[in-house]
Amino acid sequence: MDMRDKVFLGSAALLAFGAIAGGYLLGDGLKRARVADRSVTVRGLAEKDVTADLATWSISYSATGFDLPTVRSEIDTNTRELRAYFTRLGFKPEELTPIGAGVNQWLNNGVNTITITQRMLLRTTDIARAQRAVAQQFDLVRRGVTLQEGSSMRYSFTKLNDIKPQMVAAATRDARAAAEQFAKDSGADVGGIKSATQGYFSIDARDGEGGEGGSDTPYKKVRVVTTVDFYLR
Repeated sequence: MDMRDKVFLGSAALLAFGAIAGGYLLGDGLKRARVADRSVTVRGLAEKDVTADLATWSISYSATGFDLPTVRSEIDTNTRELRAYFTRLGFKPEELTPIGAGVNQWLNNGVNTITITQRMLLRTTDIARAQRAVAQQFDLVRRGVTLQEGSSMRYSFTKLNDIKPQMVAAATRDARAAAEQFAKDSGADVGGIKSATQGYFSIDARDGEGGEGGSDTPYKKVRVVTTVDFYLR
């Protein structure tokens, strides 16, 4: 075998080794890429019991008669009784404000009939006092003030932004706990967050009581669900 044959065989051997080594490195790289791309998507839940910090009571009452001065006088009397009721309970005068009035006039068997409707709004941050006002509202009936249907207290929680960060953190911790259980069952470990989506915050009645959205109870439950994609390693 001459020198050129030896050089050719040596080059071929080097090429073969390079192909094998390159194939191994490529395969190992793909394997590591697949491992690095492994992930699990889970949801985390956070709930927090809160108490409303704002109460609003839209109050409507009316008087009906056959001449405007008489009907207006009755409405004025009802308004004084309403203010006296809330003053007795300890509310400040500025917490009760008029928000509108309406006059309806029609003929009833040829007789001119007039109805005046007055609307007042109670707005307070004293939740306990607001609850007492609702519980004792029959006193208004005794005073001659008949509330129209739809006059109800609404309780609101306005400090959601104050608790959002801690609730999102709690939901993320809950999601990681779920991911760790999944990883444990599959023989893997949980890594960092690949992506995350925050769900919307909901505020409902704490114990399921109350009307739509639990607006007629001061006791609320705030809930948020986050969707988190964790790397697995």
